[in-house]
Amino acid sequence: MSKIIETSLAPGGQEALTQRLQTTPTLKIGSVELRFEPEGLDEFYENKAREELRETDDVVAQGLEGLRELLKGETDLIVPAESDEYLYRFLRPCKWYPESTFELMKHFYGFRKTHPHICDGLVPSNQRKILESGIITPLPRRCGDGVRLMLIEGGKRWKPREITLDEILQGIMLTLEAAMAEPKTQVCGVQVIIDMAGLSFSHVTHFTTSFARTLLEWVQRCLPCRLKGVHVINQPYVFNVVFAFFKPFLQEKLRQRIHFHGTDRNSLLEHIDAKALPDRYGGDLQIPNEPIGTELWSYFCTFEEDFEESNKYGYKSV
Repeated sequence: MSKIIETSLAPGGQEALTQRLQTTPTLKIGSVELRFEPEGLDEFYENKAREELRETDDVVAQGLEGLRELLKGETDLIVPAESDEYLYRFLRPCKWYPESTFELMKHFYGFRKTHPHICDGLVPSNQRKILESGIITPLPRRCGDGVRLMLIEGGKRWKPREITLDEILQGIMLTLEAAMAEPKTQVCGVQVIIDMAGLSFSHVTHFTTSFARTLLEWVQRCLPCRLKGVHVINQPYVFNVVFAFFKPFLQEKLRQRIHFHGTDRNSLLEHIDAKALPDRYGGDLQIPNEPIGTELWSYFCTFEEDFEESNKYGYKSV
């Protein structure tokens, strides 16, 4: 793979990357470790990037050059355009096409500007409530194809009087922003499992058309991540009322990637590797059923400075 990619995964080049690998903490989930993976691509991921994203030395160089040229004209957008590592986060989901990457970046930072009540101060220390709730869990093992898994338990773990839907969205954004920084996840993408067991009418009353529109705007137009699938499980009948809020705003691409499994574990296993799926959902991964909320929040807080740095970028305030 390109020398550009190998030496610019972290500011300061390979030496800084080595230091980051040595100091990256892990989070114990039962007997399994969750770890943020800042390292570059091995042969498996290089081949996948080449086959699925057109990622070759020439394409990478052209993508970087073209995107930097486009960014020069967007003078009110403040980003570290000199950093290859930073630009990869947006170029890979767009298969290295600079024009579509440029549009994605404008949507991403435009959303931050138009939704300050959600995006301002989006750092782990400010998101203790949602991260400790157990609603959102990044699962510790990747699927065989390299995909990251995120579990959202939007029924029994969600207490609407304590946590708002906007706070859940903030937790999702924070978790996916961490995933965006992993080269392997940039290449392979993410699948989301949404466990709706315990959803009731008391939950449904908190959903609004405005929230549905906002969430899907961010997912479909602004998210710099390959969202490979959304898997809804254990959904009760009342879930149909919730889904009705989202239907009018669903674009065909995302609609085709949403799967409803109910309690059919075999159906879920057709899409998710057993080795990466918790055993309570029919997989082989043995992790505690109890939430790891406090530990997860503390783990995210070790990357507080990285999130603070990310929040410096965006459109200038008028």
